[in-house]
Amino acid sequence: MLKKCGVLVSLAALGSLSACASYQPQPLDTQAAVLASAPEGLVQDAALIERPFLAGKPVDVSQPLDRDALGLIALLYNPDLIALRKRTGVAEAQLLDARLIPDPSVGLSADRVISGPPTALSGTIAAQIAQDINSLRSRGARVDSAQEGVNQVRLDLAWAEWQVVEQVRLLGVRVSYLQRIAELAEANRADAEDLLQRTLRAAGRGDIPPDQLQAARIAALDAADRAYTAQIDLTGAQQDLRRQLGVPPDFAVTLAVPADAPAVPALLDMTDAAITERLDLAALRAGYASQEANVRQAIINQFPALNLGFSVTRDSSDNGIIGALLDFTLPLWNRNRGQIAIERATREALRAEYEARLFAVRADLAQSLALISDLHREEARLAAEIEPLQQFSDATARAAGRGDLPLATAMTARQSLRDKQLLLASVQQSLAEQYIALELASGIPWQNWNRP
Repeated sequence: MLKKCGVLVSLAALGSLSACASYQPQPLDTQAAVLASAPEGLVQDAALIERPFLAGKPVDVSQPLDRDALGLIALLYNPDLIALRKRTGVAEAQLLDARLIPDPSVGLSADRVISGPPTALSGTIAAQIAQDINSLRSRGARVDSAQEGVNQVRLDLAWAEWQVVEQVRLLGVRVSYLQRIAELAEANRADAEDLLQRTLRAAGRGDIPPDQLQAARIAALDAADRAYTAQIDLTGAQQDLRRQLGVPPDFAVTLAVPADAPAVPALLDMTDAAITERLDLAALRAGYASQEANVRQAIINQFPALNLGFSVTRDSSDNGIIGALLDFTLPLWNRNRGQIAIERATREALRAEYEARLFAVRADLAQSLALISDLHREEARLAAEIEPLQQFSDATARAAGRGDLPLATAMTARQSLRDKQLLLASVQQSLAEQYIALELASGIPWQNWNRP
C-alpha cells in the first residue's frame, strides 16, 4: 500500500511540474516611442467601437472631423488609453489567482535504524499529504473581492476613455474658435499696420500732429501682440489635440463646424442622472463592494486556521500505519483583530471618498450651469452690440469709397467691429467649452440630457 501511495505522489509531482509555466524575458524598448504612421483614409476599426457614451462608425480622416469622429480616433490611438487597457490584465490575473484552490502539501520521510535490537526492517518510511482548509473557507470572500476589483478597473478604464473623448471634443471646439479669433486678430493687425503706414506718411508731410502718430503706433503694436498671442494659443491647442488623438505632430486635422448644444436640464435632474450614470462613481461603488468582501474575509480569518492531513507510515517492525492530523491556531491574543481594524478603516475611507466625490459632482454641475447661464447673457449682449457696429462699419466704408470720409475713419470703424467680434468669439468659445465641461461632469452625452 505504501508503494502505491509513493507512486501516486510521484506521478502527481511529475504532472504538476509538466504544467508549470516557463520564463520568457521581455526587455524594454529603450528607443523613444514614435508612431510609425498616422491613420489614413477610412478608419474601419472605428465602426467596431461600442461604448455607452459613443457608438462606433467608420471615420474618414480626410474629411472634416466632428465631435464623435474625434472621440473614436482618440479611443483607437491615444497611447495612455492603450497602456490603461493593458492594466486590466493585472486585475483579471488577480481574479484568476483568487479562484484557484491552494495546492496540498506533501511530506516524505525515511529513517534508518543504526543500533538497537534486530527488527524486521532496517528503517521507517512515512508519507503525508495535507490541505489548508482555512484558505478554502475564505475563498468565496476572496473571489468576491477580486471580481469587484476587476469591475472597478474596467469602470475606471471606461471613465478614463470618457475623459479622453471629452478632452478631444473640448480641444476640437477650442481649435475651431481660436482659428476664428486668429483670423480676426490678423485682420486687425493688417489694418492697424496699414493705418500706421498711412499715418507715418501723413506725419512726414506735416498733415497730422505727433500725438496722432503715437496713437497709431501704439494701436499697431497692440494689434500685432494680440495677433501673435492668438496664433500661439491656436498652435498650442492644435498640438494638444494631436497629442490626445494619438497622431503624429504633423498630422493634418480638419475640423467640422462645432455642433450646437441642446438645452440643459435642471440641476436636480442632472445631478440625479449623473449619480446613476457617471462611470467613476460606479467604479467607486465597485471598489467599496470589493472592500466589503475584504472585511468579510478578515472576519472569517479570525477563527482558528485549520490544516487537515492524511499520513501513511511503515515502521521498522513492518507495521503499516494510517493516520490523520488536524492542526489549528488558538485564537487567544491576536484573533486577526489588527487586520479586521485595517479593513474596516479602509472601508470607511472609501465611503468618505465616495461621499466627497458626490459633493464634487453636485458642485461641478452647479458651477457649469451657472457659467452657461452667464455666458448666454453675455453672448446676447455682445450680439446686440455688434449689429449697429456692423451697420456703422458698412456705412463708413461706403462713404470712404465715395470720398466723403477719410479712409482712416472707415478702417477704425472696421477695427471697432472686429474688436467686438473678437470678444463675441471668445465668449462663444468659453460657452462651447462649458457645455463640454457640463457633459463631462454629468457623465452623459448631451444628446441624452433630456431623454427620460
